[in-house]
Amino acid sequence: MLKLGASAVLIETRIKGEVWSHGAGVRIFGSPDIATATDPTHIASITKSMLAASVLKLVEEDLVKLEDPVAKHIPEFNTLVNPPETVTVAHLLRHESGIPSYDEVLFSSRPIRQALTQQMTLGESLALTTALPWVMKPGSGAEYSNSNYLVLGLLVERLRGLPVAKVLENEVFEPLGMKNTQMTGAGPPPPSMLHGHVVVDGERIDSAYLGAIVANPAGGVVSTLGDLNIFYAALMEGRLIKPATVKQMQEAPFGLFGMGLLRWVDVCGGFYYGHGGEWAGYRTVVLTSADAKRQIAMTMTYPPESWDPVDYDPANPLSVEVLHRAARTALDLNC
Repeated sequence: MLKLGASAVLIETRIKGEVWSHGAGVRIFGSPDIATATDPTHIASITKSMLAASVLKLVEEDLVKLEDPVAKHIPEFNTLVNPPETVTVAHLLRHESGIPSYDEVLFSSRPIRQALTQQMTLGESLALTTALPWVMKPGSGAEYSNSNYLVLGLLVERLRGLPVAKVLENEVFEPLGMKNTQMTGAGPPPPSMLHGHVVVDGERIDSAYLGAIVANPAGGVVSTLGDLNIFYAALMEGRLIKPATVKQMQEAPFGLFGMGLLRWVDVCGGFYYGHGGEWAGYRTVVLTSADAKRQIAMTMTYPPESWDPVDYDPANPLSVEVLHRAARTALDLNC
């Protein structure tokens, strides 16, 4: 990955009680500041696993039911996004709602620089979805959409009476001792953080703590690989939510999407659980076996490239899919 131009690549594995980590490259593109395996990074959509755990805590406390219509708890939901049929909390958690992803409109309706740097409220972001047709009827399939987790962020804030950042701190980060994990704020970023870069209008810009990701419940958390492995181990082992709830979280009726989790076949038996995350300049992936005895977390800051969706290249040799394949291979070799 470094030979292909990545400015930093970090990895931490935990295999049957043994921990191995390594960092290579530099923290900031073009600088001499050496990256280490303990440096914080944007984890993007891996945030969804953490938010899902907080939503399921609400379920365990009987403050919400999975089959509840979202509008029961967020009365403005139907007016805000115009769903064709009833959307439930479970639909949101498993990407089965059919709601369009707000970022598709965000990056096509305004200059890329503005889209990356402008902080919007959850309501403002969700209102963008009305510019697109509803993807499918709720519950008829699964289609990944960041909008699902913006709505879940609203739900958590409404029922807890606190910002998502504080809820995650109280219910996930502090109880698990994740001292290097936090929701992105106004800045500055942590001193040892990896800095991604993207090219906008021919200019390279630093993408750490850009406004669009601040306090974003679908992808706004910053963490270290060590903290990510701690989180998924605690989750799989039933130390964060009840074991029966974890089983429910792992179910993927349409194959890939559980509740805040993605799953892949484990050649050693069963499935791997985890998530990938991609934000401007950053790509991260975490996989954990069902018994949490084999774990891997990897992140990289890739070469400065365009963040314009029209420039997307599915053959990118540094794509998040490449990270997933590398991670699965590593765990497959350690049955």
